[in-house]
Amino acid sequence: MSGNARPPATGSPDPDTPAAAPPGPVTPLDLRLAGLAVAAWLAALAGLHLGPRPTVLLAAGAAGLAACTVAHLLGVLGRPAPLVRRYGWIAVAVLLGVVCGAAATAARLVVRDAPAVRALVDDRATVGAELVVRDDPRPVRGVVGRPATLLVRADLVALTGPDGTRVVAPVRVLVLATDPGWRGLLPGQRLTAEGRLGSPRGGDLTAAVLTVRGPPTRQGPPSWSQRAAGVLRAGLQRACEPLPDEQGGLLPGLVVGDTSRLPPTVEEDFRATGMTHLNAVSGSNVAIVVGAVLLLARWSRAGPWAAAGLCGLALVGFVILVRPSPSVVRAATMGAIGLAALAAGRPRAALPALAAAVAGLVLLDPDLAGDPGFALSVLATAGLLLLAPGWRDGLRRRRVPPGLAEALAVPAAAQLACGPVVAGISGTVSLVAVPANLLVVPAIAPATVLGVAAAVLSPVWPAGAEFAAWLASWPAWWLVTVARYGARLPAGALPWPGGVPGALLLAGLTVALLIATRRPLVRRLVAVVAVAVIAGTLPVRLVAAGWPPPGWVVVACAVGQGDALVLPAGTGRAVVVDAGPDPAAVDGCLRRLGVREVPLLLFSHFHVDHTGGVAGVFRGRRVAAVRTPQWPEPAAGRELVRAAAAAGGAGTAAATAGWTCRVGGLELVVLGPPYPLRGTRSDPNNNSLVLRATVAGVRILLAGDAETEEQRALLERVPPGGVRADVLKVAHHGSAYQEPAFLDAVRPRVALVPVGVGNSYGHPNAAVLARIARGGARVLRTDTDGDVAVVLGRDGMAVVNRGVAPGRRQR
Repeated sequence: MSGNARPPATGSPDPDTPAAAPPGPVTPLDLRLAGLAVAAWLAALAGLHLGPRPTVLLAAGAAGLAACTVAHLLGVLGRPAPLVRRYGWIAVAVLLGVVCGAAATAARLVVRDAPAVRALVDDRATVGAELVVRDDPRPVRGVVGRPATLLVRADLVALTGPDGTRVVAPVRVLVLATDPGWRGLLPGQRLTAEGRLGSPRGGDLTAAVLTVRGPPTRQGPPSWSQRAAGVLRAGLQRACEPLPDEQGGLLPGLVVGDTSRLPPTVEEDFRATGMTHLNAVSGSNVAIVVGAVLLLARWSRAGPWAAAGLCGLALVGFVILVRPSPSVVRAATMGAIGLAALAAGRPRAALPALAAAVAGLVLLDPDLAGDPGFALSVLATAGLLLLAPGWRDGLRRRRVPPGLAEALAVPAAAQLACGPVVAGISGTVSLVAVPANLLVVPAIAPATVLGVAAAVLSPVWPAGAEFAAWLASWPAWWLVTVARYGARLPAGALPWPGGVPGALLLAGLTVALLIATRRPLVRRLVAVVAVAVIAGTLPVRLVAAGWPPPGWVVVACAVGQGDALVLPAGTGRAVVVDAGPDPAAVDGCLRRLGVREVPLLLFSHFHVDHTGGVAGVFRGRRVAAVRTPQWPEPAAGRELVRAAAAAGGAGTAAATAGWTCRVGGLELVVLGPPYPLRGTRSDPNNNSLVLRATVAGVRILLAGDAETEEQRALLERVPPGGVRADVLKVAHHGSAYQEPAFLDAVRPRVALVPVGVGNSYGHPNAAVLARIARGGARVLRTDTDGDVAVVLGRDGMAVVNRGVAPGRRQR
């Protein structure tokens, strides 16, 4: 290349590519294959929800329209108009995509709904099943207080019914198991198990849910590739054992998607900063590993075919290392396409390859059409192909160094493309995701490559594997640091409508913004508005961080004459104790706290002032488990809780004295009632669950509506100091029925009194509050102070109240 020649506009990494030829006219993108792929995807997604018969009708209708359109384009039905000639073949490709996607999905749905299997499912029969594991078993997140439930996706080979009849059915099942014997299974493992069939939720190709109690019976060893993967993954874990917990837990997740040792705090920080994708095997992992091999091949002056062969071997080896499950094969396909696009610098040629891969994967497995991971992989790769090259070249024209331009353009394009799906899933739009992902770009490749090296070296050179893991821990430390500080930035995530409407809304706004910013004036206007918004709001957010206050450990919600307590369990997650009398009130409190998921909902007892708002807790949130007292009265409150839990898909169970659980950094223990109390002034109140929670070292006693009888029983049965707490939720809204010795034993520093304004019960009792205050506690009431939060800061424990808006005081 001559000294004054410019690099090619495509950004090809080959230094011998000539650039003297002037650029020719821009060729428009060929959208036919892309239209076919998108149509096949959407048709498969629709078919999964419609069922086989409507899907067959959809395929037939699309085939008829396609035939008519082709006949019109060929002039059989008259001369087509210019607009039809221009876009007609794209329409044909779209219709053919609908035909292929709908037909492939309908065929799989017919197999799924085989009458022999459906009859056993409808009868909830107990069967013996021959299975082939499809993916790694994973625990169902958020199920607490009982043995962890493992979710295992498997292919069914055959069923043996209650009458001994054997039914051969090549369908998919979802296994729910609690026995530890299911943990060590590998994809491809053949086994038998006995369990009860149940109906699936629908919307995918799962034919049945199999709930099993015992361990599986393994039929032969796993395949050699899975055994090899197990050896390498175990070696990587051993190499990471000497590292600090955060880096040692992150590195296996970054390399092979193994997050078994990842601390919950790191997991929450990664989720809050939009970096969770780093802990899952994705196309970027594939691109990094194969890209490193490609660079080595070029450095050693290997020819094109030799380099391609080495990259292919690296791709196969990496798939074996992380286990060839369907998600990994999908990631390998997308990563290979993205790498080819970057290596060739030809996004226009790579787009048809991406479309062909999407169409092939969807037709081969229509279940992928409804998989959020598949959507994220496809969108990230599409952003890499369509947006990143133009943004990279635009930055280079503005004299940004080539490496920095690439580092800025690639994650920004991927994040923008994936934003609608992420917003639909999480109900938020992260403002720190793009900056955080930009900051960690330099560390991802070294950590991944060194982690893979540690895994490969572990069977033959353990000391070398530990050294490689130690080197990888330094870029891993940077990832942890960025996630930690990014998660603590004020206004890091904004609320957004969840589900499909929210995703479509953000997608429409994104497309409109991309089209509008093609004009220089609009780009400048968007930049000015963005800077103005940041400059105007960030100082305010930094000075007044808003609600909830940082470091909160418990919040008493102002829900009127009732209880609703919230305990933090991670970013966007909280344990809720009681729901107050009004669904709107507790829903509003949880929204103000940013709670999107409730891993555990507890009820102290079934009075309506504690259960009436249960629907508000479920409103727009996933509630994983519900725990109740054993005392079943009053029946109306009990049925209200059970109906809401059933509608929300949450399991219910009773909790007794001694029951414990841990959710994130929160620990819970049920102290009482130590035994059933009968014949008291109010048996439901005196059989309330009394809970002791520990958050960041702060002990919190939640006394429900326990009155003097239960309080005395606790003092008799609970060891000395067992009821001691820093924070006391005063029992029964501060009523007069308090045992003085109980209050003296608790000796709280803060007392919270959930109570409604002007209630007819005379709550709270002035003498009781005075006694608590004389003991040195600060007393706060939700009727006068609104939502009340206890916070833990550098100077110790403090209390922050949100206040009650005038005219909106709860009664």
